Amino acid sequence: MSRDFKNKVREQFGRAAEGYIRDKGFASGDDLEAMVRLLKPSPDDNMLDVACGGGHTALRFSPMVRSVVASDLTMVMLKKAQEFVSEEGGVDNVTFREADAEDLPFPAGAFTLLTCRIAPHHFPDVPRALSEFHRVLRRGGRMAIVDTLLPDDEEIADWHQQMEKMRDPTHIQAYTTSQWEQMIQDAGFILHETVVFPKTHDFPVWAKRSGLNREGVTNLNKFFVEAPNKVQDYFHIDTFAGEVEAYTDRKILIFASRPAKK
Repeated sequence: MSRDFKNKVREQFGRAAEGYIRDKGFASGDDLEAMVRLLKPSPDDNMLDVACGGGHTALRFSPMVRSVVASDLTMVMLKKAQEFVSEEGGVDNVTFREADAEDLPFPAGAFTLLTCRIAPHHFPDVPRALSEFHRVLRRGGRMAIVDTLLPDDEEIADWHQQMEKMRDPTHIQAYTTSQWEQMIQDAGFILHETVVFPKTHDFPVWAKRSGLNREGVTNLNKFFVEAPNKVQDYFHIDTFAGEVEAYTDRKILIFASRPAKK
């Protein structure tokens, strides 16, 4: 990441930290439970949660593993996540560390589990981040990544990219299933499974969480309302009296591991 972009991300998520902490969509969900099911955490596991956001993934896994390091680029977000995990109580094996996903400050093979949930679309260089994930995972270590899925249809994908950037200037790029599978394999991982989940968003809450002002929300609402029919159908855009109430996108979960042997 460039220094200017890092600062932009820190500023954006520093402002929005509280909204991410309290958002129910991050606190739970089918994707989070599928991560648990596929990774099969055990008391012997040392886990790294990259771009931890509000700390929800770290909190969910913490009772099942030896230790969790929750890392994030944004110190304000880390502090809010630490407060949130502390408020939940009964958790004493989660530590918090400021870290860039593309330059992780951890030794090779330090972790047996790695998670990264709803974050890679903010990474300027996903292959570099995946290379770092591979490095810090022990041989045989397991990894689960969840992120927004880019539609295969080019017109819908272009609309999706523009929409995401309108809402959040730190959005870089979402990827299709085939693009993810190729990047995972290019990074040296064994790809075990991909799962796609629909996720419905309360539009006003979702739009405001990123820090949009009233004009920004109005412009984004108009962009949704005027979307082509096939975009409306794909995202199940729900409107009433010209106001968007909800829409549904898709998240992809990638379950992979570092080979046990060379």
